[in-house]
This record gives sequence, C-alpha cells and structure tokens, in this order.
Amino acid sequence: MYVLALDTATPALTVGIVDSGTGAVLARRDRVHSRGHAEVLVPFLLECLTEAGLQRSDLGAIIVGCGPGPFTGLRVGMATAAAFGDALGIEVQGVCSLDAIAAADRAAAGAGDTRDVVVITDARRKEVYWARYAGGARTAGPGVIKPAELDTDGARTVEGSPTPSSLVAVGKHLLGTTPAPLVPLYLRRPDAVETAARV
Repeated sequence: MYVLALDTATPALTVGIVDSGTGAVLARRDRVHSRGHAEVLVPFLLECLTEAGLQRSDLGAIIVGCGPGPFTGLRVGMATAAAFGDALGIEVQGVCSLDAIAAADRAAAGAGDTRDVVVITDARRKEVYWARYAGGARTAGPGVIKPAELDTDGARTVEGSPTPSSLVAVGKHLLGTTPAPLVPLYLRRPDAVETAARV
C-alpha cells in the first residue's frame, strides 16, 4: 500500500510517500522553517506524487503526525491530511510525532541499542516538548517543560523531526483499522487570546 506520510509539528515540515509493504520511501520533501508550512505543504505533496509516478487515487492511506507542536503548525498538517483523506475516501491515521522521532533514532542506532532516550522538540516560549523511551516504547510523556527542569536521568537526548518512514513505522499497525478521530497534542493553551479575555 502506498502511504502518504506528513508532519508539521516541528520546524521541519516533512512529506513523503512510503510503500508500507517494503518500507521504501518513493519520494520525500523536507523544509526546515518554523513558519510557512501552509504555503508549501500541498505543493510538496503533489511533487512527491509526481516523483513517485503515482496518482492521488494510488494512495491507500495517510499517516499524519499529531504533535505535540504549535497550534498553527499542527492545524496545517492535520487539516491537510483530513481533507485529502476525505476527498480520496482513504483512512487517515494520527500518530505522536515524538514517537516517530524516537523510531527514526532507533532505526539509525540499531535495534541492539537499548539505552533510554528522551526526545525533545522546540515548544517555543523557552520550553521543549518531551517524551521518554526505553527499547523503542514510550515510558513517559509527552509533556512540555523548561529545559532546565527536564530530568533526563542518564538517558540519551535526541532532537529532530520525524521522517516519512518513521511515521509509517509507528502507524503501520493502525493501517486497515477504523481511524480514531484526529486529536492534536497541543499540551498547552494557544498563544492567541480572544479580545474579550484581554480586558
């Protein structure tokens, strides 16, 4: 099955098409920029389809990172995934973006690496999103905290962003099941405040 994988939870927008049977990435686009995901996400998606030699109708599922991440960034990716899934009549599965980063790190380090890992991403406001993993399984988090208050307790710290293959690796067991509602992991209230709340 050809799976569209995308994530906009971190400053690095990631889009790719993965063959879920082999794990092969047929096309991929990345852009490291904290803002502007909305302008490039759909063009990147269409470029990936062209590069892979596929039509939209060839896609069998979509896997999207649900954060944690900034309000606007998450909305862009999740709304795009939901819209494409609805238009194509295919399933859209949401996964924790930190889980996908941990999966990418584990794949790079090798399955024999059993050290605990703490994955962090920029949460702005001088904070980080975090989750802790042992043997590839999440044992704590996700949460948001000031870096000085994060106790890594000897674990290796990993920063980064998901890859198309790690998003599919984390969500592969969901494929073919009834998708749960897409729920963004904001972990805190949005920066924007309604006018009435300011007075």
